[in-house]
Amino acid sequence: MDPLAHTLFGASMAEAGLKQKTALATATLIIGANIPDVDAAAMFISSDFALFARRGWTHGILALILWPFILTGLMLGIDRLIKKRLKNRIKMLEGPPMKPAALLGISFIAVWSHPLLDLLNTYGVRLLMPFSETWFYGDTLFIIDPWFWLLAGAGVALARSRSWIGMTGWLVLGSAVTALITTADMVPFALKALWLMGLAAIVFVRWSGRHHEATQPIALTLLITLVLYIAFMFTGSTLTANYAKSHLNDQGAEIERIMANPLPARPLLRGGVAASDSHYYRFTINWMRPESFQLDGEPIPITEPNNIVEAAFSSPELRGLKNWIRFPAYEVREMEDGWRVIIRDLRYVNPEQESPGGIGMAIVELDEELQIRNVRQ
Repeated sequence: MDPLAHTLFGASMAEAGLKQKTALATATLIIGANIPDVDAAAMFISSDFALFARRGWTHGILALILWPFILTGLMLGIDRLIKKRLKNRIKMLEGPPMKPAALLGISFIAVWSHPLLDLLNTYGVRLLMPFSETWFYGDTLFIIDPWFWLLAGAGVALARSRSWIGMTGWLVLGSAVTALITTADMVPFALKALWLMGLAAIVFVRWSGRHHEATQPIALTLLITLVLYIAFMFTGSTLTANYAKSHLNDQGAEIERIMANPLPARPLLRGGVAASDSHYYRFTINWMRPESFQLDGEPIPITEPNNIVEAAFSSPELRGLKNWIRFPAYEVREMEDGWRVIIRDLRYVNPEQESPGGIGMAIVELDEELQIRNVRQ
């Protein structure tokens, strides 16, 4: 999931009651919910290196065991520093006392929430690193999900908007997110209206003042609703995969692998890729109406990489893509003085797409001796 989703999820767990368990619980939950993403620094090197490094070591089982102890030690150090600075004014501090055991437990909850949320989308996460490079996919939520933001953020906004600074911050964030959603062509008008109604409900409750004595129950209710929403989306993807596989098998396709990809902001729609031993089948479906199943274009032949494709993949600029690709489609075009190899991951790239954009596609040009001349991605 995106950093905003992780942050709001950590904050919502705090407002739902965990912040009362120990001092610095809220900070621990927010930091812990994001800490595996320290590997995002790889993006400053290159997009391909990010594919190679991200959601690996820092998200794997070994790191997930170590991170909570590191985070707990850091927060205990901060607590001691605060107390040292305040000295005789410690009694003025509000909130529960420091409880190291509780803090460690909260650190585990925060840190482990991160890969569990990452597991929900189609990008994947390598949970067994450094022991195995295997990618795991939940195919449940789109990597950016506005309904996740709304449910995770509403309780936090109500609890943290009592000051002018807090209100200003939430207004800025809400305006930015709303602008993103309402200007997106892929989001239907009805869903844009639903988003605005959700924001209006938050504003109404905030200005009515009825939430002051019930911020924790509200946050807990919204967190439970978020979990139910995730379960709803998981059900949709599971039913989609089962129906699409059954339908294509009835047509003689003999499907071996399948992905049901949630579409942005549209909980009932899925776009997917199914793979037999010889072809890919791209499809869309409203999982509440199985009869809406339709193929997107003709089946795409699955070809094993030949020596030209292997030569293209030998580029050090593509080691990330080679490691991460899930539904690879290769197109080799002969040119007067060499070859052009187009590599697409059908999770995110249309088979007709001609130029790289986003992730999941690369174009490699080779000379007649299969030496790499140019790489674009």
